[in-house]
Amino acid sequence: MLAKKYRFHSRGGVKYVYQKGRTIRKPKMSLVFCDNTKGFTRVAVVVSKKVSKTAVSRNRIRRRVYEAIRTNFEYLPLKRDYIFVVYSADVLRMPYNELVKTLGELVQDSKV
Repeated sequence: MLAKKYRFHSRGGVKYVYQKGRTIRKPKMSLVFCDNTKGFTRVAVVVSKKVSKTAVSRNRIRRRVYEAIRTNFEYLPLKRDYIFVVYSADVLRMPYNELVKTLGELVQDSKV
């Protein structure tokens, strides 16, 4: 799990990113991002009930994505807020390397 400092602590921050941020979409997930004034990067992972009806599988998807982000956190640009939105249950069964590759592509596209 990411350190508490690098996670969102209220819905206000997430709401701000959704309103002011830009979105990049891929087949299984999307990335909403915007610059912040905090001086460090913050990350959130959102998995809708439409993806899976059980909280167990949604939490498992969330934990997998957070772990992939944590192991590659140094590649995220500083001073940005990221919200990864998962909208496919395939992320649960996706190989870890493919998950890291998808996240990397999203972040790479956000640098442009």
